[in-house]
Amino acid sequence: LGLPGIDGLEVCRRLKNDETLAHVPVLMLSARTEEFDRILGLEVGADDYVVKPFSPRELALRVRAILKRSSRGAPVSPTEPKEIRLGSLTIDPGGYRAFLEGSDLNLTATEFKLLLSLANRQGRVATRDMLLEEVWGYAFRGYERTVDTHIGRLRRKLGKAGHLVETIRGLGYRVRV
Repeated sequence: LGLPGIDGLEVCRRLKNDETLAHVPVLMLSARTEEFDRILGLEVGADDYVVKPFSPRELALRVRAILKRSSRGAPVSPTEPKEIRLGSLTIDPGGYRAFLEGSDLNLTATEFKLLLSLANRQGRVATRDMLLEEVWGYAFRGYERTVDTHIGRLRRKLGKAGHLVETIRGLGYRVRV
């Protein structure tokens, strides 16, 4: 995060706001250990956040998980509909895009995977652990708040359709039908 000239948060913001680079996975590696710093890193678009000191093996596994997720893309089965419609929200799994009243929401890869995962379960609850495994590719205890942070960002991008993502207290999230 403490890069010379421009900090890592700004680098991440610029990557995630650039349509051609938004798909690039970002792992933040920092000595900043406060929850605020970790949440801020995830809110600006990082796919993961690792605090120093770290285990080289853990870092390698996290990098491998991020690369695996980013290379496989959104899971689209042959029986999955071309588009998923939820009121004024349209999700295009094959195009990896979501639209609100016809306007592209410009979601990051992680936000899109999260929305698609919830939309594929319409009306059914997805626990934080389920979402961590499906969207991020890992289920580490203590990282459940990553899901909450990304849900918050997703709701903000959804604007008036943000109410579609419902919090089920103590369990997780679901998309209203």
